[in-house]
Amino acid sequence: MTENQPTPQDVAGGDRISWLEYKDRDFPFYNGSPIYITAAQWCFILVMVALGFALLIAPITLFHGKFAQFIPAVLFVIVPLAGLYIVTPKHWTALFRPIAGRDILWMLVFVLLNIVVSFAVGILVSKYYGASSNPAIAELKNFSDIDRLLFYLKTLPQLVGEEILSILPFLALLTFFYTQTNTGRTRAVVYAWLLTALWFGAAHLPTYDWNFVQCFLVIGSARLILLLPYIMTKNLWISSGAHIMNDWIFFSLTIFGASLSQS
Repeated sequence: MTENQPTPQDVAGGDRISWLEYKDRDFPFYNGSPIYITAAQWCFILVMVALGFALLIAPITLFHGKFAQFIPAVLFVIVPLAGLYIVTPKHWTALFRPIAGRDILWMLVFVLLNIVVSFAVGILVSKYYGASSNPAIAELKNFSDIDRLLFYLKTLPQLVGEEILSILPFLALLTFFYTQTNTGRTRAVVYAWLLTALWFGAAHLPTYDWNFVQCFLVIGSARLILLLPYIMTKNLWISSGAHIMNDWIFFSLTIFGASLSQS
């Protein structure tokens, strides 16, 4: 650690909300720190990411009972991280950092930004191209209180899994552009950021009746915003927290809107 780099105590302490406090952090793996991951190893990790996602969207008949819904959500997290652990058993935790008070405030900042962007893009897409609803969210209005509670709890691991579904491919793409195409770091980050949003939108196509415009513009733009907390902080917990806050707000608005229509 050079004298210009902050100590862990510096990073964790303080109350100011400034991106400058994160400027000396860097992404793991893409430049060989803390370990170099080869192209073949990245391919293996991405296969494990795809396997975790496949288990999440597997037919529900594979998992019986109310509490069984937690199984695919937890596997969605465990399977990709297991792939990363197999490749780099001593450094897989490089995706995570401790959370400080300022990090919670940054989560809120990006949640508010995403709500504004998502509503604006969603209204335009719905007006000119039409939009499909997410069946799982649409059914929330018919759930009992206990089913709603279980749904919210299930989304905790599932939304962390969605961050892993985004961040591991992001790091793989960043590594590719930086090491294989002689692209500068900034451009490599931008290319990986944009392609990750497209990948995330494509993953939602079956959920939204293969509505390409909705998935790539609405879901994709939301992914661009919600990936920014990780790009800034290099901490998967921060992007996960923002994602959970964001989706829980939309879930709650769905329930609230349904209760108003029934009153």
